[in-house]
This record gives sequence, structure tokens and C-alpha cells, in this order.
Amino acid sequence: MASRALIGHLPIEKQYLYAGGGLVISLLLAAGFTIYSTVQLDNRAGYETRTGSLKVLSQRLPLTAQQSVLGNVGAFKKLGEGKLEFEATLKALTEGDDEVPASSGAALETVEKVGKQWQGFSPQVAQILSQQKNLISVSQSVKKINTLSLDLQEVAEQLVVQLLDSGASARDVARADQLVMLSQRLPKNANLLLSADLIDPEVVLQMERDTTLFRDTVQGLMEGAFGQSENNMRSMEDLGTNMGDMVEAVGSVLSNTPPLLKAKLAANNLFVGSDALLKDTEQLSQDYQSVGGAGYLLASVFGLLAVASLVLLGLVNINETKSRARKSEEENARNQEAILRLMDELGELAEGNLTINASVTEDITGAVADSINYTVEELRSLVRGINTATLQMDQAAEQASGVSDSLQEASKRQVDEIETTSTAVVRLAQSVQEVSGNAAESARVAEQSMAAAEKGQQAVANAITSMNGLREQIQETSKRIKRLGESSQEIGEIVELISDITEQTNVLALNAAIQAASAGEAGRGFSVVAEEVQRLAERSADATKQIAAIVKTIQSDTHDTVAAMEVSTQGVVEGAKLSDAAGQTLAEIGDVSKKLASLIADISSATQNQAESTALVAETMQDIKSISLQTSSGTQQTADSIGGMKQLAHDLKNSVAGFKLA
Repeated sequence: MASRALIGHLPIEKQYLYAGGGLVISLLLAAGFTIYSTVQLDNRAGYETRTGSLKVLSQRLPLTAQQSVLGNVGAFKKLGEGKLEFEATLKALTEGDDEVPASSGAALETVEKVGKQWQGFSPQVAQILSQQKNLISVSQSVKKINTLSLDLQEVAEQLVVQLLDSGASARDVARADQLVMLSQRLPKNANLLLSADLIDPEVVLQMERDTTLFRDTVQGLMEGAFGQSENNMRSMEDLGTNMGDMVEAVGSVLSNTPPLLKAKLAANNLFVGSDALLKDTEQLSQDYQSVGGAGYLLASVFGLLAVASLVLLGLVNINETKSRARKSEEENARNQEAILRLMDELGELAEGNLTINASVTEDITGAVADSINYTVEELRSLVRGINTATLQMDQAAEQASGVSDSLQEASKRQVDEIETTSTAVVRLAQSVQEVSGNAAESARVAEQSMAAAEKGQQAVANAITSMNGLREQIQETSKRIKRLGESSQEIGEIVELISDITEQTNVLALNAAIQAASAGEAGRGFSVVAEEVQRLAERSADATKQIAAIVKTIQSDTHDTVAAMEVSTQGVVEGAKLSDAAGQTLAEIGDVSKKLASLIADISSATQNQAESTALVAETMQDIKSISLQTSSGTQQTADSIGGMKQLAHDLKNSVAGFKLA
């Protein structure tokens, strides 16, 4: 038999000692490895939980960093907490804490690799957190610019209407139109500066130029005739207040451009480095999968060895019993009665009752009874040890089952959190796609604005040409009217000569009448002629006076007309200058529209790239979810193995249940 082949040549005491010792040692080792595996599984659950946190943080921190760059106050808090959580978790995996010991083996090498990745990651997060005050200030200033631009645009449009209704100069109307344009361009550039991945120096320079132009335009309106009018002082005060607030807000944005640039660069570096960090944390999760698996296997092996030792012990006992039986059969008849009595006492022992003691007498069976009592005592101790070991094994298996259930529940929660994060990333990708569509629409509107500006520029050129022709016609008319005034001057001189001749004729007629009166009858006929000549001279004098009055009136009207012509000429020249200025402004608007179309096209391209990157992040989150599901499946398999070990302990307990100890 197997027992004889192994230890059958040894004394019976050593056979019991070796078989019982093997059984006890196997049970103790099985219980020890079960406890060790339970602890290791608990540690693995802690490792998996912390590694899952590192995975989520490696993807959450870049997204939170981008929100922080936009001035989101809550994002700064989440970014700081995420940084501290990542560092604390990494420290726990490296050095250990109250719940898990320090990592070892391949897992420790991977943890150190993650630590090196974090050394390049952490300064970028710290850079963004150090700029919190400046970034929040930029965000608030941009919001203030957006609010002020609406009020300023409304005020500027009302001002244009007032200027047109009051007949203000074309220069003031052009300035008001320029304010409307600036009230739209300043907030557009401010939002572009805040939302773009990097800062465009051209946008910064354009904002500085627009701020100076905005201030000069408002100052020109306030110093002009319209602004100095008492009826318009209140409007000018409101415009000045809006100007001061707008210039202050734009200045705040421009002064914080260097910190904003540093933060944007840091956020881009985080987004680029997040994939490598995620890859290392996934490798770390795989390294922790091997923790605690070998302990249960060894516990099962030693449990089987304990069963084998128990079987061997039973075989030794059976062999010894048979040996003694053969010896007793060879005894003579005088020992038959003692043997029968002893066999009667051993009947209950055969049924598993270990509470009996054989009677020790002076007969030859006395030594046998003493040996049987010793064997029963050893069996009682052995069965008690087996019961105790199986109880400890069962308790350890229960603890391991509880830990496995907790681990499985944690894996399920991790899958749910990853599912939520994946959904959020998908929504983010959709939002980025919508932004890209809006940017394309803005590019189309900018192209329409550019075409309208070109048409306006052509219309202004035509107006300048018409004004130049009108100016030439007015100048020619003015020359002719001046020549008419000179002719009327000559007529006046001729009228004065006729008036002098008339006065002389009147004097001569008066002298002739006096001489005719002194001549008496001889001069009566001459007197009549003289009187007639005197009447004609008086009528000529009256007509001359009327002609002189008409000539003076013509000269006065001619002078006024010439003055009006000169004013009209000056107005036409001024209108031509203003039209030329309007043409230049429209040309600038056209250039700005071209740049705007280019910038919006760049924004559309950038947002499209960001949408593709976000889609890659969503795919990565799906991979993480798949790995977590594999982890959950492995945990379920571990739970099944623990259940098998519990069944093995139960079977071992049942194998000795038939022995009665008390």
C-alpha cells in the first residue's frame, strides 16, 4: 500500500508523527497563504482604486486646465485639487500609506515612470495656477468689454441718428459710424484673444490701434460743434464714460497678455502630454493585476496536501489496526475473551466515537488497550486541529470573499465613472464641432462684409468724382457772376456820368430860363424850350437815380452770390475730403474684413483639429472602459476561486465530522 511504501518501515509512533505533522503543517500553511492572499487582494483593490484615479486625472486635468485658461473660477479649484490628489496618490503608490504598502517589482518601475511623467506635467499645472489672478482678470475684462460694447454700439447708433437729424458735418457722422465699427471689432478681438489656442500678435496690435483710434474719435466728437452744443452735452458725457470704461477694460486685457500666453502654452503642453501619462497609468493597472493571485493557488495546494496527510494518517491507523488484529488472531485461546472484550469496547471507536477509553488490564490486551487509548487521544487532538484549521480557513475565505465583492463593486463604480467621463468627452466633441460650424459661418459673413466695403469704396470714389465736377461748375459760375459784377460796376460809372451831365444840363436850362426872362417878349419862346429842357433833365436825373439804385442792388446781390459760391465751393472741397476719408476708412474695413476672414478660417481649422483630438480622447476612454471590464471579470474569477476554496474547506471539515470528540 501507499502508506507502507512511504513510511511503513518506520515505527508506528513515527508514522503517526509524520502523518499528523504533515497534516498540521499543511493546514497551517494553507491557512497562512489564504490570509496572505486576502491581504494581497485587499492591497490590489487599493492599488486598482488609486490607479483608476490616476487614469481619470490624467484626462481630466488637461480639460480643467483649458477651462482655467478661460478664467473659470471653479476650474482653478478643481485643477488645484486634482494636482494635489494626483501627487498624494502617486506618493501612496511609491511609499505606501495606511491602506496599501509601497509598490514593488514591475509595478514600482512603472510607478517611477509615471512619476517622471508627472515631473514634466506638474510644472505646467503650477504655471496655470500661478496665473489665476491674471486669468480671472482677463476673463472679467473680456466680459466687461462684451457688455460695454452693446451699450456703446447702441449709444453710437443713436448718435449717428442725432447727427444726421441735426445736419451735423459729414466728419462727425463719419466719426460716429467709426465708433459703431470699433464697438463691434474690439469685443471680437478680445474674445478671440481669450479663446484661441495661442495669442496672435496681430490681434494684440490691432486692439492697441483700435483703442487709440477709439479714444481719438470720441475726443474729436466731444471737441466738435455737435459735442459743444448744450443739448448734446449729456450724450457726450455718456459717450465719454463708456469710452473710459472700455479703454480701461481693453488695457487690462492687453497688460495681462504675457501671463495669458504662458497659461495657454502650459495648457497645450498638458493636452499633448496627457496621452503618454494615460498609457503609463494603464500599464501600471496591468502590473497590479498579478498581485495576490499566487497566494490562493498555494493555499489550495497545501489544502490538498492536508487532505492527503489525513488520508495517510487514516491508512497508518488502519494498517496498525490490521497488524494488531493479525497478532491477536495468533494468540491462544486464553486471550480470546480479553480480545473480545477489547473489541466490544472498540466498537464505538469504529463508529467514530473518540470519547471512549479502552480498559487497561494485566492481560495481554492491556498494552493494546493502552496503545488504543493513546491513539484515540492523538486522533482527538488531530481532529480538533483539523476542525480549528478548517474553521480558520473558512473565516479567511469569508474575508477574502468580502474583499473580492468590494473589489468587484469598486470596479463597477469605476466603469460607471469612466462611462460618465466618456459621455462628457463626446458632448465636448459635439460642442467643438458646433464652434467650428459657427466659425465657418462667421468667415462667410466676413467675406460679405469685405464685398460690401469694396462696393462702398467704389461708391465713395464716384461721389468724389461728382463733387469734383460740381466744384468746377461752381467755380466757373462764380467767375461769370464776378464778371457780371464788374459789368454792373461799369454801368454804375456810366450812370454817374449821365447824372453829372443831367445836373449840368439842369443848371444850363435854369440859366437859359433866367436869361429868357430878362429878355422879355423876345426870349419867351426860348424860355419855353429852356423849361422843357429842364423837365427832361429832371426826368433824366430821376431815371439815373433809379438805374443807380438798381445797379447797386445788382452789385450787392452779385457780391452775396459770389460769397455763397465761395462757401459752396469750400463745402464741396470739404465734402470731397470727407468722402476721401470715408473711402480710406472703407478700405481699412476691407483690409480688416480680409484679416478677419483669415483669422476665422484659422479658428475653424483649429476647432476642427480640437474636435478630432477630443474624438481620440473619447476612443481612449472607451479603451479604459474595456480594461476596467476585464478587471471586473478577473475579480469575478477570483471570487469564484475563493468560493472553490470555501467548498474545499467544507469538504475537509465533513471528512472529520464523523469523529465524536465529547
